[in-house]
Amino acid sequence: MLEDAYLDLERYVLEHGHEKTDRTGTGTRSTFGYQMRFDLSEGFPLLTTKKVPFGLIKSELLWFLHGDTNIQYLLKHKNHIWDEWAFKKWVESNDYKGPDMTDFGRRSLVDADFNAVYQEQLHQFCDRIVADDAFAAQYGDLGNVYGSQWRAWKTSTGSTIDQLSNVIETLKTHPDSRRMIVSAWNPEDVPSMALPPCHTMYQFYVADGKLSCQLYQRSGDIFLGVPFNIASYALLTSLIAKEVGLEPGDFVHTLGDAHIYSNHFEQVKTQLARTPEAAPQLELNPDKSSIFDYDMSDIHVRNYNPAPAIKAPVAV
Repeated sequence: MLEDAYLDLERYVLEHGHEKTDRTGTGTRSTFGYQMRFDLSEGFPLLTTKKVPFGLIKSELLWFLHGDTNIQYLLKHKNHIWDEWAFKKWVESNDYKGPDMTDFGRRSLVDADFNAVYQEQLHQFCDRIVADDAFAAQYGDLGNVYGSQWRAWKTSTGSTIDQLSNVIETLKTHPDSRRMIVSAWNPEDVPSMALPPCHTMYQFYVADGKLSCQLYQRSGDIFLGVPFNIASYALLTSLIAKEVGLEPGDFVHTLGDAHIYSNHFEQVKTQLARTPEAAPQLELNPDKSSIFDYDMSDIHVRNYNPAPAIKAPVAV
């Protein structure tokens, strides 16, 4: 099964990982340096041993492709993946006059009363981001995160580089190039980002009429984040392959610190006890030629038959 590569990662880290502390204070079990390979000709690698919301993957990738860094677009598409980082900026600002949200990320997980207040404040924040463009401009922007680095990398001369467009042009004109790389890790911008890029760079490779992509991810939350990353970059590879007239090849996923949070162990065991189904198939609107022209309605998966979702807390 296409999914076995991911399940093997979960199993390996659960059984052989090292116990480590981390930025969030949660604690992890991790390994350093792990690689998975997914043959996209066998199907689309959207996990079936738990339901993964493909709509969130689509909207986040389109957000990146647009070069957007403001969560307003995501919220308008009911995508709340990035809420906490923008909300943290809001509650730590001088303009915030609501209840004390000190250490809100961890307190919301252990204090039921606080969690109710936290969720209400977060809900109000998100509603205001959607409705108030000025407020969104001030508090919805996450800094120069993925979309900015991919589409408008700032140079020392004050100009910008559209890395992704350049790579697509190279694929069309010099497909054997070994320089088809997009980097999101910009050391100068890291301090100002809401979250420094976890998936830091990716490279394309053409052989036998197929387009393959390798991602280097410095840090991977195996249970919650990595399934999204796999599907997102498989989708990106498929979109670009269609534009440049190639078939999707392999998605190669190389991880630096691959970790399972200590409060995800039981969820991982539940998932590993399940049997994967056949991978779904990706369908793209045949009338769209540029990856920058796609809308949510242009991208679908069919024959997706997942097991029920497994909930787990996000470490912020």
